Amino acid sequence: MTTLSTDHSRAELAGDHTHGSTPAADKADKPRSFELADFPVPAGREEDWRFTPIKRMSDLFADTLTGPAPSIRFEGSDLTAEGLPFDVTTDECPCVGSVGAPADRTSVVAWANRGTPTCITVGESASRPLVFDIVGDSREAAAQHVTINIADGVEATIVLRHTGSVQLTQTVEIDAGADSDVTIVSTQEWDDDAVHAASHRISAGKDAVVKHIVVTLGADLVRITTDVEFAGEGADVELLGVYFTDAGQHHEHRLFVEHRLPNCVSDATYKGALQGKDAHAVWVGDVLIGHDATGTDTYELNRNLLLTEGARADSVPNLEIETGEIAGAGHASATGRFDDEQLFYLMSRGVPEDLARRLVVRGFFAELINRIGVPEVQDRLIAAIEAELDQTMALIK
Repeated sequence: MTTLSTDHSRAELAGDHTHGSTPAADKADKPRSFELADFPVPAGREEDWRFTPIKRMSDLFADTLTGPAPSIRFEGSDLTAEGLPFDVTTDECPCVGSVGAPADRTSVVAWANRGTPTCITVGESASRPLVFDIVGDSREAAAQHVTINIADGVEATIVLRHTGSVQLTQTVEIDAGADSDVTIVSTQEWDDDAVHAASHRISAGKDAVVKHIVVTLGADLVRITTDVEFAGEGADVELLGVYFTDAGQHHEHRLFVEHRLPNCVSDATYKGALQGKDAHAVWVGDVLIGHDATGTDTYELNRNLLLTEGARADSVPNLEIETGEIAGAGHASATGRFDDEQLFYLMSRGVPEDLARRLVVRGFFAELINRIGVPEVQDRLIAAIEAELDQTMALIK
């Protein structure tokens, strides 16, 4: 087995001031702006874009996008139906643009072309997941803006399920109020020709607990940037991601967690499997702990499993610490080929090769899938992984 890895514990890094090939502060110092002119069209050599096949998403860099935004439906109904367990505003309400600002070209294009935004406010705890289907049916470049507000003290699970065909740059703002307990799930189950750039911006209020889950399976290209800010002390943010990248697909996930307040917690875990020629996955994790963020506890982990030849994974964890008065900080990253020793062990005990391979991959994802905590999402993900493994068996025969 060939594995490239970095692994640094919270204790090892607690006294460090910088770590990682590209310090998180580089990103923190970059402009964040609602003005198009502040983000020129990337050439591909910029740090934020060096892994991205920008020609494949060039239509999303234009100043003006004229395509129709994907439709948003709740349990088969449009958002004007009676008796919805949340409030919806579809105009320029004050909540739009209140969580951070765009930090790259596609996110500022999404803002400039947001059209009629959708603002969803959950004012009471929901006993079941609120599932929104976001369905694309046009290949004309488009923008979409969705804001999700969770009131103080509210418990809710929101699922954004993306399907269909699009060229889309999208903003998802998530404002979690004080003492709220919110799970946000975004699944990318697009058709094979889809191109999707998304900026997820999260604000966690005092003592809020936020779980943000990204599941990326489909599309030609997906690039999701997730930015986290802490709006109150004691907030706890967990970032989970699962991706299965096939031949020719590009799946890119970038995280930036900015700790500026005391006694907050962040924990990021992303795992991906890749198979087929030119399958490419990118994970970049940036964590910045500011001078005043005493008592911070943070960790980030990325694991990649290469199932066949011709696949590539890039993993870049970054961590900058500006105060030594923290509970802990660290990161780990590893990319490796399929473990033939595990396969041999199972086969030597009578397990057929096909089943043995499936067991190894299931085991790779199992711990993370169990942490999702949304049965509907877990079941769909397990089924999707089984379908991907059918392709794996065909590729290696």
